[in-house]
This record gives sequence, structure tokens and C-alpha cells, in this order.
Amino acid sequence: MKVKISDLRKTVESVLAKYGYDTIEVNSITEVLMYAQLRGNNQGIVKLINPNFAKSKNSGDIKIVKETKLSAVIDGGHNQGIVVLKKAMDLAINKAKASGFGIVGTNNTASSTGAIGYYANEIAKQGLVGFAFAGSPETVNTHGSYEPIFGTNPLAIAMPTTKEPVVLDMATAAMAYFGLVEAKTAGKSIPEDIAYDKDGNLTTDPALAMDGAIRPFDKSYKGAGLSMMVQILTGPLVAASFTGIGDTANSWGNLIYAIDPSLLVDNETFKSQVTQMVEKVKSTKKIPGVDEIFVPGEKGNRLALERAQSGEIEIEDNLFNELSKQIS
Repeated sequence: MKVKISDLRKTVESVLAKYGYDTIEVNSITEVLMYAQLRGNNQGIVKLINPNFAKSKNSGDIKIVKETKLSAVIDGGHNQGIVVLKKAMDLAINKAKASGFGIVGTNNTASSTGAIGYYANEIAKQGLVGFAFAGSPETVNTHGSYEPIFGTNPLAIAMPTTKEPVVLDMATAAMAYFGLVEAKTAGKSIPEDIAYDKDGNLTTDPALAMDGAIRPFDKSYKGAGLSMMVQILTGPLVAASFTGIGDTANSWGNLIYAIDPSLLVDNETFKSQVTQMVEKVKSTKKIPGVDEIFVPGEKGNRLALERAQSGEIEIEDNLFNELSKQIS
């Protein structure tokens, strides 16, 4: 069904308020969820149909527990991951602007941080190079196994240009966990060869995959290796739970950092040359059937712009109905 974006935003805000978040938290979370939804990213409103997304009864203060001029570690106080990582993002940006580099880790957050491309993109909009990494509970197997041992462990890298930032946002898994949730809610199958059931059989049933394991994005040792590296960056490096050590369902970890290009080159020259690279990549010779070459993040930006201009967005019926039930 088609719904007005303004109506969808109000629905999201209503659900979040019902879930116990205050006005500032509602605004922060809504911004990130709508960023994903408008771009066709499965880190959007589907998250809200899970009552576990509600504010934790055990939430407390968000505290900086270790800090230097260039770095910090934030104890999320068991608060919502989006709220905590936005604070980490702002801190990393401030440190990078003051000293050229800022790196901030978070632990003890109670949920996913949503589309991490949002955070890297916000950093790049400040003229900085942005990196973001997110850990999550065990849902992905390593190469040669069907046991879930890693999270979907997304990473995002964003580069400033003279126009829109170039933003790579990818899970190290073949599908994000909430892609399974979306498919299950819509009553659809998932692609072949990307997930196992609990007995190690390949499955196209999202419900069976949720009880089994998602494969690495390339179904090889390279994807599994990259997932493990993200797990280390968002686990041991930031004092969060990881891979069977601690409570990964309730102590998620994240890492974000920002780099001022002027540490190495002139800022404006850097942005200009990245823009030149974008134009060169887009002008490369196309294979048959390809109408346009896209760079990372471009398709999502275009889709978001088209939807914003129309004022409407297509939402899967079952998903919107499930969302509406949360406030009925």
C-alpha cells in the first residue's frame, strides 16, 4: 500500500512513544529509521514490529567511561542502540574537528543501531571521512560451519565529495537479520543458498533461517573473515559482549570514527578528487542490459529523493498492519 511519508513518520513516533521513549529519543530514533525506510534499506520500520524494541526497563545513564583527546568509550546504560551511537557519532565528529581524528566505542546497548550508513553519512556531510561498525547477536555462520557464531556485523564507510557523500553500507552477512523478519512478515521466501536451517540444510524459509544461520555475504572464507574482524572491533575492542562471550543479546557493541582529510591532504582537493573518481566510475563502459553505473549509496539517495518529492512511500501491507497494531 502507499502511505504518506508524513503519516508514516507520525505512526513511527506514536509507536516509539508507546514503547516508552521520551521526545528527544523519539526524534533521534525516527530520523534513523526513516533514513533507512526511504532508501529501501531493511533497517527501517520493520524493527518496530518487535516489542523487544521498546525502551529497556533496565536503562540508565549513558556515560563516558574512558576518554582521551582522540578517543572515548561510552557505556550505553542499556539504552537503545540508535540513541547511544548518535551520541558517539557527535563525539567522534567533535574530536576529529578539534584534533583531526576521533574514535568512539560503545558497549552495553540494548538493541540494534539501525542503518549504520546513516552515521557514516552524517560524518561525511561534515567534510570528514566516516567509518561505522556494528556488532550483533549470533546469527551468521563461519565458513565451513552451519552454526551461528557471528552477528550480521554491518560496516559503513563514507567519503565527502563536492556533492552528496559516497556511502558504502553493507552487512557482512548475505542478508541482514531484519531482511528475514521482513520476508517472514510478508509471507515471502528468501533467496536460495543464503541461509541454513538449524540442522545445516539450505533453506528459503525465513522462519527456518531465523532458527538456523545466515551465510556470509560472499558465502566464502573472505566474508566470514571480514565478519570476524567486525566482531572483534565491536566486541573485545570496546568491552562489549561477543561470539558466545557475555550476553550478546543485551550488550551490543559498536565502533565509530571520523578522520579529517587535512591530516594527509588539502580538504577541498580531496573532495574534488573523490568527485572526479565518482564521475569516472559512472562513465565507464557498460555491459549489455545495464543503463547506468551506480556508486555506493547513490541508488538509495535517489530513491529517498523521489519518495520525498512525491510525499508517498510504498509499504508492504502486512508490515504496515503489524506496525499499526502496536498503537491500536
